[in-house]
Amino acid sequence: MITCVITYDIDPNRRELFERYARNWGQCAPRCGAALFGYFAPHEGSASTAYGIYSIGSLAEYEAYRARLAQDPLGRENYDFARREGFIRREDRLFVRLASGPHARGDT
Repeated sequence: MITCVITYDIDPNRRELFERYARNWGQCAPRCGAALFGYFAPHEGSASTAYGIYSIGSLAEYEAYRARLAQDPLGRENYDFARREGFIRREDRLFVRLASGPHARGDT
């Protein structure tokens, strides 16, 4: 299992557009095969850094997932929406794997 961490640089004056974009992926990403942790918009600190985080089985499964997103009606609309509105200034992907597991229980 690998986790994709997408770091976005967004227009801080158009945060509501990113939040709409994030809600759309919240519907679309799980349907297309990602184990979605969520999309995170700025709250305090940086006003322009946002994240999307999800896990998928492998890089090969990631490629198939991306193809499904491109064919999904909401996925296509969301890609078009982001391009048309221009609220994402930069987007970077990092693939990581869990190195700290298994985790201890928090109730001890």
